Amino acid sequence: MDFRKLKTFQVVADCLNLTKAGEILGYTQPTITLQLQSLESELDVVLFSRVGKKTYLTPTGKVMKQYVDRAFAVLEDMERELRKMQEPHGLLTIAAPEIYCTQYLSLIIRSYISRNPQVKLQLSSCDSNEAMKRVAANEADVAIIAGPCHSPLIESTPLGKEDLVLVTTRELYERYAPDELLSKHPFITYKSGSNVQRLVNECLEEHGFSPSNVIECVSDETIKRTVLYNTGTALLGSTLVEEELKKGTLAELHRFPGKIETNLIMLKNRAEERNIKTFAEIVKDVWREFSQA
Repeated sequence: MDFRKLKTFQVVADCLNLTKAGEILGYTQPTITLQLQSLESELDVVLFSRVGKKTYLTPTGKVMKQYVDRAFAVLEDMERELRKMQEPHGLLTIAAPEIYCTQYLSLIIRSYISRNPQVKLQLSSCDSNEAMKRVAANEADVAIIAGPCHSPLIESTPLGKEDLVLVTTRELYERYAPDELLSKHPFITYKSGSNVQRLVNECLEEHGFSPSNVIECVSDETIKRTVLYNTGTALLGSTLVEEELKKGTLAELHRFPGKIETNLIMLKNRAEERNIKTFAEIVKDVWREFSQA
């Protein structure tokens, strides 16, 4: 069935005037008449009747109009949804550890929203392992994580590397020799099995240090604050402790260059979704600017 004929029928049924319908459709009156006659012949029905100079819908025409209106409403909805897909819209959920939320994502979000005001962002702070789980379960659209992601279902894009730094407070650093400090005071670290903890273990093994007293914490910031209370030592990302090292409130015992690789992750089968793709582009641009600063 020709949609042009159905559209002509709909407009004429709305106007009940061939001249007005012709003006709306851009057709001549003979063209409209031919299309309506062709439609009636195809369906074997009579859609319009004329009484004097007035045009009326027949009972069949009234039923036909109900279905035609519904059909075109569905098509309009489809076109509207397809147009939406051309531009980012709706909800985008981002998962990331606290350090990335505070240090990077505030700038990234501001940049993203300024370019894509139709998108509502939802930020979820969690450790890297939990972020990977949320992406895999479609509970988060994208995530920024510390360390690698080996899932075959997930696409991982390296953003940059930073050092892991073994730190303590300036007070403890000046009071104890490094070996004594490491052996007598607690080592504050991430919970067992976390992505970053595996990197920490590699560094400890490389350094030949096996702490006997370990305190596990759930976030980078908690670890740093615990160290700042003169509790002991910790291995933390250089970005997190940079300011305290400059101020002298923390002291560096050892540095492991480029140990933490930051990755942007998403499900492979969702990588081309407009919201995710535009966000990934902005993340890479902003991270590049941070790296060059």
